[in-house]
Amino acid sequence: MHRYRFVLFRPLQFLPVLFGISVITFVLVRLIPGDPARVLLGTRSTPEAIANIRAQYGLDEPMWLQYLYFLQNLASGQMGKSILYKIDVLKLIATRIEPTLVLVLVSVVLSILIAVPLAAISARASGRWPDHVIRLVSTSGIGFPPFWLALMLIILLSVNAGIFPVSGYGNSLAEKAAHLVLPSLTIALSLSAVLTRSLRAAMIVELQSDLATAARARGMPESIVFWRHVLPNSIVPTINLLAVNIGWLIGGTVVVETVFAIPGMGQLLVRAIFSRDYMVVQGVAMTFACATVMVNFIADILTVTADPRVKI
Repeated sequence: MHRYRFVLFRPLQFLPVLFGISVITFVLVRLIPGDPARVLLGTRSTPEAIANIRAQYGLDEPMWLQYLYFLQNLASGQMGKSILYKIDVLKLIATRIEPTLVLVLVSVVLSILIAVPLAAISARASGRWPDHVIRLVSTSGIGFPPFWLALMLIILLSVNAGIFPVSGYGNSLAEKAAHLVLPSLTIALSLSAVLTRSLRAAMIVELQSDLATAARARGMPESIVFWRHVLPNSIVPTINLLAVNIGWLIGGTVVVETVFAIPGMGQLLVRAIFSRDYMVVQGVAMTFACATVMVNFIADILTVTADPRVKI
């Protein structure tokens, strides 16, 4: 179990990372042009009303003091109060986290279900026409932006075919599942293109490895060699690649939620940026940062579990 000793001290290494993210987030949010008090009250607001709003939310304090208040709120398990929604940011995020979490999980599962068969076919047919077709499709998929894929899927499967809803989230479980098909497929198609290329390259290396050659020499069928030896040893680079792309996945979620009008954290972030709701932007950014750190931590554990030779 000494391979898992990093689990004890790795969380301590995340603290400076989260601190740096909090500083960068705080500064960048304050650099957004516009006054949140003026945005909230409108163009006919009076200077007295603007001053009252700024005093109420501490916006009239020096920036370093505002940051100390922000850290104090984080230490006490709070993220301040939303200027636009008039409720605690943590409670607001709690009401929006379900659609985003489900969307990310379903997208990852779909991308794996797409990438593994395509990579297996491409690796086993390396240099032949199935390999060329899959490589062409995966390369093209990397170049398509998520918002363009989303619009094409809406036109094909919603407007023309009428199979899935255009936008929204629904109320019942069946409605939510139907509304999440196109957003999840949009993210999965983009992510699976990256995973397919990485997994194909790893599989080709493992197919030519000494372990696979020895297994064939013992008379094992090629299918057994592939699924028992080649695929498990090819998973480790894909796990690391998936963890590295979690930031891109979160960014894609923000775009997709906006296109499909899903009431998740991505849509909340976009609206908060346009309304200059500093507390909400900081809270969502810190939540995304914690999620990214946690995913990388889980990826390290899975990597060590999948390959005992790896030491972290």
